[in-house]
Amino acid sequence: MVKAVMSSAMPPLVNRGPRPGVIVTHPNRDKPAVQATRATVVFLLLVSAALLLVITISGWNVSEGAVWAQILYIIIYVAFAYYAALWNRGVLPVAAVLAVVLAIFALVAGPSWFSRDKFGFEPTDELSAGVLGVLTLLIVPVQVLLVGFAMRGFSQGWNVELERRDPAASTDLYAEAPPQPA
Repeated sequence: MVKAVMSSAMPPLVNRGPRPGVIVTHPNRDKPAVQATRATVVFLLLVSAALLLVITISGWNVSEGAVWAQILYIIIYVAFAYYAALWNRGVLPVAAVLAVVLAIFALVAGPSWFSRDKFGFEPTDELSAGVLGVLTLLIVPVQVLLVGFAMRGFSQGWNVELERRDPAASTDLYAEAPPQPA
């Protein structure tokens, strides 16, 4: 029988924030290409949410049950835009996957809006079915761009942190650290 014994020589790893006398910088966030990528990702997420909102509201009376998925996508995309604006890199791959799924659904659903633009179908509330078909198919290139820019942003290292000593602080950075247990 094997027993695992943990040593108590190391203090528990607790994130207590930046230590006094240490300045944390994010060097990749200052680059213009990285800032442009972040702005583009936020813009594409908001454009996608706006397109979905227009399609959802305008076609509400003829939608057949997928309205909850559209509303969920709108909420998720707005939340992802918020987090991407705060330099959260973790939402980018999830946004790319959701964009691929949404592009597939939009590619399949677009032609059905054009089929509804004939005599005998119930009219939509605000916009004609042809306009909704164009807006639905417009989602596809927006999602392709979102996938590209999200993956570009993910590879740019938004999360890279560098620590450097604050020249104005004392020279002993570990003076305030509690003593280590024996």
